[in-house]
Amino acid sequence: MLQRRAFLGAFAVLPFVSTPLPAMEAPIKLRDLYNKDQTFSDLALSLEGQRITVDGFMAPPLKAEANFFVLTKRPMATCPFCESSADWPDDILAVYTKRTVKVIPFNVKIVTQGVLELGDMTDPETGFVSRVRLVDAKYS
Repeated sequence: MLQRRAFLGAFAVLPFVSTPLPAMEAPIKLRDLYNKDQTFSDLALSLEGQRITVDGFMAPPLKAEANFFVLTKRPMATCPFCESSADWPDDILAVYTKRTVKVIPFNVKIVTQGVLELGDMTDPETGFVSRVRLVDAKYS
């Protein structure tokens, strides 16, 4: 009887063993989007216009009811906003969503997915200047 159960048990597990799980897209590190001289990396240039995954921390928002936030590589209790693209650090990323951003505590790691855009852009509502951003983004 034990042999029969072992035999049937092997077939019950077989579909799970033979069906590969979908590969998880590894998040891209913020630092991998830039070269040391602050130009965009070959990786960033090759991914421009594509949906990518980046993880990090949500910086405190610039204003309430915003449709964007800044993703940082480490928790920041204060806003890392810059006055010009020349001052743009290589460890932050603007994340634009379709809906109003639900603020997540600054010390909770999140995963974002969106379409990568490169180049200077000034947000018309806030004046926030970004060099790199995710648009049509989601986060969790």
